[in-house]
Amino acid sequence: MSQRRPTTKGFSSAASLLQQRIRKASETRGFAQSRVLTHWAEIAGEATAAISRPVEISYGRGGMGATLVLLTTGANAPMLEMQKEQLRERVNAVYGFNAIARIRVTQTAASGFAEGQAQFTPAPKAKPRPNPAAQAQAQKAACQIGDSDLRAALERLGANVISKSHP
Repeated sequence: MSQRRPTTKGFSSAASLLQQRIRKASETRGFAQSRVLTHWAEIAGEATAAISRPVEISYGRGGMGATLVLLTTGANAPMLEMQKEQLRERVNAVYGFNAIARIRVTQTAASGFAEGQAQFTPAPKAKPRPNPAAQAQAQKAACQIGDSDLRAALERLGANVISKSHP
């Protein structure tokens, strides 16, 4: 029988090349397992991950558990404070033992500061509706357009222009 020849021709996957560097960078911030950083949305849940980021794990002198520091905006800090115990249980489930004893919430501006910059996406802006008089005037102006899609687009454009020029 012939031996199977490798098909990668000397190439490694990107994950295997970066794994050691990711581990080293995360360990400098106290993360023994980088999974807390890379899978934060799965661990904390989508809603919590949208308003927070894990920043650091620090170990006290006594060695009685670590403190996980979460970064959030000032408005979301009270919501995270109420979820601290559930988050601690979820993170400890990733470690497989009771590694995290405390969670501390750190607040910052939405843009963040130097090292701890966090990207928090704002809620989508509500679109103002044009007034009915502007809509009627725009419909009257575009009524002769044969293509229904083009007519609807021109009506929306016209209503927006009319409502902005006549407050």
